[in-house]
Amino acid sequence: MTDGPVVAVRGEAYREVAPELARFQVTATARERDREVTLTRLAERAAAVRVLLDEHAPALDRREAGDLRVRPETNRSGERVVGYHGSVTTGVTVTEFTVLAELMLRLADQEQVEVAGPWWSLRPDSPAHREARHAAIADALHRAREYADALGARLTALLELADAEEGFGPMATGVAFSRMEKGAPPELELDPQPQTVHAVVRARFRISDPVLP
Repeated sequence: MTDGPVVAVRGEAYREVAPELARFQVTATARERDREVTLTRLAERAAAVRVLLDEHAPALDRREAGDLRVRPETNRSGERVVGYHGSVTTGVTVTEFTVLAELMLRLADQEQVEVAGPWWSLRPDSPAHREARHAAIADALHRAREYADALGARLTALLELADAEEGFGPMATGVAFSRMEKGAPPELELDPQPQTVHAVVRARFRISDPVLP
């Protein structure tokens, strides 16, 4: 006695949702002939960046300081050091988008500071992922019932349900800002880029005996 006929389907769902996070990078640099002066200037500029970030702490999800670089610069022959270049980059993740543009512009207005971003994303545990998976399961169930109906049968049991693949839409390409000329305070509007959530499942169902013509 066999276990009965089986139908295998693929369920899929796409959702376009508002981003939950915006990430950007801010890099402070210094270039001087003397190494100690370079390090001092770099520390001062990095401290100014920290002060501005501290002022907006409630809007930040996290900030990660890293990628400190200090290197000598040589003449064309490469035999003599003519100066030093230093940089320190901080990654910033923002949850309150109403202050994002203002914060990025204020940072970019600091001496020898570059800002790049934002890159939009969802939280790893965003409900949007779960909702997309549920929709993909519903799609698989709908397709299986359509196949069963076409055969004059009905679904009787779920045999397997598994993720096939899952992906998320690309984040928005960021832009770079650097120090601007003095004058009226600049204004900038940043439109959050919708995020695409994609979920796919595989499912196998046992069906009743088909009614074949």
